[in-house]
Amino acid sequence: MAVTPLNSLGAFVAVARRRSFAAAARELGVSTSALSQSVRQLEERLAVGLLVRTSRSVNLTEAGLRLLANAGPAIDAALESLKCVSALPGEVTGRVRLSVPTAAVPLVLAEVLPRFRRQYPNVEIDTIVENRFVDIVKDGFDAGIRLVEAVDRDMVHVQLSPPCRLVIAGAPSYFERAGTPKKPEDLLRHDCIGVRSAANREPLAWELERGEKTWRIPVRAGVTTNDATLMLSLALSGVGLIYSLEPLLAQEIARGNLRLTLEPYAPEVPGLFLYFPQGARTSAAFRAFIDVARATLQVPRKRAR
Repeated sequence: MAVTPLNSLGAFVAVARRRSFAAAARELGVSTSALSQSVRQLEERLAVGLLVRTSRSVNLTEAGLRLLANAGPAIDAALESLKCVSALPGEVTGRVRLSVPTAAVPLVLAEVLPRFRRQYPNVEIDTIVENRFVDIVKDGFDAGIRLVEAVDRDMVHVQLSPPCRLVIAGAPSYFERAGTPKKPEDLLRHDCIGVRSAANREPLAWELERGEKTWRIPVRAGVTTNDATLMLSLALSGVGLIYSLEPLLAQEIARGNLRLTLEPYAPEVPGLFLYFPQGARTSAAFRAFIDVARATLQVPRKRAR
């Protein structure tokens, strides 16, 4: 890989976004050693450290964070321009980068991406699936997907899924062994599968409501995790009760593998929303993604603010 200040800068941006030399090397189609050398030469040229490397992780220095914030959008714009030059008139090209939680994979992406790829084969979708909250501007994402309560109010919000309930469910084998809770306080005496906060990594209390009254139950969790797949697997095995978005459990409930409990206390949430900065310049590829998502999921065209 011939080294120039610009491709060294592109190499740095790729590593900084992935927090991994190996992942960035796969994305760029180069060797990890060549990528490392390119970033090191950029650091030498600037006479400042940009990355802190350990055997297990890659983190950004303060200078690296500033460079990523300033250079990332410019690199994206340059790459988009190059793709547009080779595109046919009216053809949509480019890349859409999304930060999404695990819940959005079955509820949104599994439905939208196949259709989008059929309609726009020359648009790349780069999706990072993680439950932690990220700064989508600083980290170079076009948009994020989250429950609307978790999104800053100064963002544009585009609804992707209808309102749904947060429900509690368990396997029939669990209820046979431990009985069925009748009121929220009964959860304190039940085995539960704990949910770990994406923000501070602390276990979350289970929130319930009925009419004007609300409950926050610090459930007893034999297992606590932030992985939705693991939570579902444990619930199906009868390990404990699960607290989750109802659509994520609907298939297993319909099959009889899970049974709802405390339904009168299930709170409703507005659903999953795509969000991006107010006033942001959106690409044709990103606008196409929004249109396909709306058409596929048949969501309202209104935007929540």
